[in-house]
Amino acid sequence: MQWGSVVVFSFRIDRRSGVASYLQIVHQVQQALRLGLLGPGDRLPTARAVVEATALNPNTVLKAYRELEHQGLVETRRRHGTFVVGTLGSSSADSPWRAELAEVAARARSAGLEREDLAALFTAVLADLYSPKETDATQHQQL
Repeated sequence: MQWGSVVVFSFRIDRRSGVASYLQIVHQVQQALRLGLLGPGDRLPTARAVVEATALNPNTVLKAYRELEHQGLVETRRRHGTFVVGTLGSSSADSPWRAELAEVAARARSAGLEREDLAALFTAVLADLYSPKETDATQHQQL
């Protein structure tokens, strides 16, 4: 694995979201991995760079990076940085599903739905489709 691919990646922290800042970092890395925007060998921004860009406490950024490392998604190499070593999902940023979902979201917005309304509706649909009982049954069928 080649180390050090430089990927322009910045974090957006929403202090009003109610989600801990370190979890926002973790979720953004996970999403980038799912969409193929980050991949094995890519280097995350240094903790110092994240602190400067977001005005977060350095311990918050380090906590996020430790969590990602615990999940097996990144590896920190002293004096070299934090590198992606794992992957998630199989979707990509240019997936036809993205275009279809964008079309649905645009129609919902035109119909007057707020972002939070659509997110809640989509979360409910996902909960119905990916219920624990169905997931367990699917896993047993695959064994």
